Amino acid sequence: PWTIMCSYNRINGTFAAENKRLLTDILRDEWGFDGYVMSDWGATTADRVKCLEAGMELEMPGKNAANDKQIVDAVNNGTLDIKVLDTAVERILNIVLKYTENKKPETKIDFEADHEEARKIADESMVLLKNDGILPLKRSQKLAFIGKFAETPRFQGGGSSHVNSYKVTSALEAAKGLDVTYASGYDTNTAESDEALLEEAQEAAKNADVAVVFVGITDAMESEGMDRRTLSMPKNHEALVKAVSEVQKNTVVVVMCGGCITMPWIDDVRGVLYAYLGGEAVGTATLDLLFGDVNPSGKLAETFPCRLEDNPSYLYFFGDEQNKTEYREGVFVGYRYYDKKNMDVLFPFGYGLSYTTFEYSNLTLDKSEMNDTDTLTVSVNVRNTGKVKGKEVVQLYVGMPESHTIRPVKELRGFKKVELEPGEEKTVTFTLAKRAFAYYRTDISDWYVESGDYTIMAAKSSRDIACTATVNVTSTTQIKRVYTMNSTIEEIMDSPVGREILGKMMAQNPLAQADADDIGMGEAMARMMAEMPLRALLSFGGDSVPAGAGEMLLKQLNA
Repeated sequence: PWTIMCSYNRINGTFAAENKRLLTDILRDEWGFDGYVMSDWGATTADRVKCLEAGMELEMPGKNAANDKQIVDAVNNGTLDIKVLDTAVERILNIVLKYTENKKPETKIDFEADHEEARKIADESMVLLKNDGILPLKRSQKLAFIGKFAETPRFQGGGSSHVNSYKVTSALEAAKGLDVTYASGYDTNTAESDEALLEEAQEAAKNADVAVVFVGITDAMESEGMDRRTLSMPKNHEALVKAVSEVQKNTVVVVMCGGCITMPWIDDVRGVLYAYLGGEAVGTATLDLLFGDVNPSGKLAETFPCRLEDNPSYLYFFGDEQNKTEYREGVFVGYRYYDKKNMDVLFPFGYGLSYTTFEYSNLTLDKSEMNDTDTLTVSVNVRNTGKVKGKEVVQLYVGMPESHTIRPVKELRGFKKVELEPGEEKTVTFTLAKRAFAYYRTDISDWYVESGDYTIMAAKSSRDIACTATVNVTSTTQIKRVYTMNSTIEEIMDSPVGREILGKMMAQNPLAQADADDIGMGEAMARMMAEMPLRALLSFGGDSVPAGAGEMLLKQLNA
């Protein structure tokens, strides 16, 4: 990227716009960024000089005379080194010159070709979530297109993500020439149902072979600068699906929105196509998929929970906490959380149906053992076992079942989309390096690979694992553990020195000599001993433990 935008919020107590560690130490010095940093619109703090010194060059939306004066005054009174200002100006000018040097005034814009490209992108991206055999539709069928979004689609995000499209093609427009009846079903300016519109929709649905209901979320509910408070669609959209499915068993739902929703009506309809925000050619692309001119191949990039309350951030996010949000879910976001909790979801991450079927086989690793400095080549065969051409997104996950660290069950480490004719088989290959097995350790400020066995998984989704294999990875990074009186017996016994000395000490320990089976504790006693801190073990030893034994042990462990 040529430019980077910093956010509004504080991170660990420091505003992003004033955060030298982020904007200079990490972004520039560690990652090598050589462009300039601008503020999000209005994100500059009251101390413009501090922002400049941190590495934020450009204030947006700008035209802030008071903040400009801060910089001038600071230079004049000597509290801001003019070299800092010169560097900021130079970084901005470098990008300005980079733009002018790369301009191509002879470029011709082909709006029609771009519109067609938007259609192809949408074809590849929409996700077929349910199909009991009703799809693809036939052009000879009598259809009812129901819902205002069929005529005026929700095709882009709200707020400043709005763009002025060359043109927008709706599904209704794209269906010209077909036997299609239209009913609006709801008013997009309100969430309340209109009984007359619902009755009109039911009448259209009754007289059709198939009803296609276009619903989703409106700009008013989903935009920048605010958070959704519900995973439900507007009431009138929910009511429309219910009303239509009551009178027409052949109901297909097309959903247009920017994120996941709950679907209390999922069992009452025969098909669901998730269009997301499909861009200016959304209507044509929707029909491409509904009629099977294009085989759906999109996969979900998020988990659809069954309820809002299932979300990992539900307990911590909303509320007045003195403008403070704690990301308590840590790395357990999305599928990592639902997998770790072994929780049912509506649709898993990576999910998406096709009009054909795929079979995975022969998952192969080029080695069974490796160091974390090596690379691993993974290959898997994918065959189209259906009757039509299709594309499959092959997903590769890595997990460590016996990790000593709190980690996700598995993590996505690669994905590739492959196109296959009926009966065709291709080999899909991935290369995994250190980061595929690593997690970030704050104590060494780096990525670290824990030695042990890792499971490699080729999958159709995060919940549909087709093939697995195992590789043993050895870490080449030695981390010196510091032992204290609060270190557990289990931790100390991991050390050869600790095992030898503790073995002798525990042999003389009355607690360790107790017959666990006699007192009915069995495995519980073993776990209690393992999780006991060294200081507690020493105290139980009483006079049998020589004075200074703990200090001697720690000295040898930490040598």
